[in-house]
Amino acid sequence: MPGSRRVVLLTQWAVAKPWELDPREHAVYQEPPLPVPPRSRVRGFVCAVTAVALVTLTAATSPPGAGTRTTPDPAAVVREWNAIATDTITTSLGPRPSGQVAIWEGFVSVAVYNAVVGIEGGYALYKWRERGPAKASSAAAAATAAHDVLLTYFPAFKERLDTAHADSLAALPAGRSRDRGVDYGRRAAARIIELREGDGRFADVPFTASPAPGVWRPTPPGFQPFIDTWLARLRPLLLASPHQFRPGGPPALSSAAYAEDVQELKAMGAKSGSGRTAQQTETALFFSGNLIEQVQSAVRDHAARHRFGVAETARLFAAVNASATDAVVTAWDAKLHYGSWRPITAIRLADTDGNPATTADPAWEPLLLTPPHPDHIAGHTTVTAAVTRALTGVLGTSRTDLYVPSEVTGTTRYYGSADDLNRDVVDARVWGGVHSRTADLVGCRTGIRVAAWALEHYFQPVAKGGTQPSPPARTARQDGLAEPECGDDTD
Repeated sequence: MPGSRRVVLLTQWAVAKPWELDPREHAVYQEPPLPVPPRSRVRGFVCAVTAVALVTLTAATSPPGAGTRTTPDPAAVVREWNAIATDTITTSLGPRPSGQVAIWEGFVSVAVYNAVVGIEGGYALYKWRERGPAKASSAAAAATAAHDVLLTYFPAFKERLDTAHADSLAALPAGRSRDRGVDYGRRAAARIIELREGDGRFADVPFTASPAPGVWRPTPPGFQPFIDTWLARLRPLLLASPHQFRPGGPPALSSAAYAEDVQELKAMGAKSGSGRTAQQTETALFFSGNLIEQVQSAVRDHAARHRFGVAETARLFAAVNASATDAVVTAWDAKLHYGSWRPITAIRLADTDGNPATTADPAWEPLLLTPPHPDHIAGHTTVTAAVTRALTGVLGTSRTDLYVPSEVTGTTRYYGSADDLNRDVVDARVWGGVHSRTADLVGCRTGIRVAAWALEHYFQPVAKGGTQPSPPARTARQDGLAEPECGDDTD
């Protein structure tokens, strides 16, 4: 119901690059001050308090590096390296209109997850059996695992990555704990790199469908070929195959459902003369940029505000980003398999579709530039739904509590529930004129299925001190919380 939606617009904040920050200033978790004990208790501990005061005074007046160092919260190190990974990946790929960003985020996140939980315990390792050494630094392991994975796949960023890694280690106490953490982090990264060998990245996967009504072809103004077709054949991180959750195809050109999609797009997705409100246009623009970057920022903020521990933070990123990775693979599999034409083609060539309820408009243009890949299914909605389902699964509640920023609009929106975020992304791609509502909704439902399956098989809690899964936690459905919705009732 529109009246129940809770979406708050906020202003965007400026974020410095991670390697421009001093980790001793920006990656330190500050506990709230302890309450002052009553006078009667102070008398009993006067000697101890005096000693602590002297140590504190010495630390406060000593120059930096004179024997004391504030150790960063390990969870902050995980968040920092997620920010470094996001900046590295997006800077390298640029404004690439494909889901490739999610793939690299997934690789980094599962490596960091293994590096952390292999030391901290609490959760089952991802496709690995090697536990970390006792008392190793999980912060050092996390930084090293992220560094090594990024360096392997983005060697041009070696100087930046090496500097950031050195800064992370310098903020930690030197000694065997840090050294053991570094060593284990390297092994965690090497394991993921080994697992991904021969996974189909950058394979030559041609799109062979001949031009015909309903069939995708390059779209104006750039007329670019189908981008990153290899994503459709990439070995997933979690699923058994790219087509494990392949949905049904788009509606037949002669159907009433197809005509409804075209008519809505023609009226609401047009660049000019549309029926959109200013708020609807802003929503379309808000989600027209790098969705994966938006997700990373929102998840980092959520984990920090809720003070997640290091293992919980690593698990959250792994569940979200591995699910997003496989959502991209699933979406691209459907795009390559069905190869359905985009709205701009469908509307301009409506006189060839054989449907009497559609009419052609050869001059029609969408609000947004059309990405160079087929309509069915929508990547944005598939990924968003996988992310929201992973979040609700890990958090155990339908309350997402996310602040999502947009570089395009320079604003930030608050999403209290998964349903509201899914609905806005579904609507945004229609109002942007780049996806049919059917492609959006089917993508959303598919993303939910991908993430639900993923969390049933990976990142599960384990019994204390053991490697076997603990008794299954109650699901959201068992607690009376419905699965995330996709906005099927949106007007």
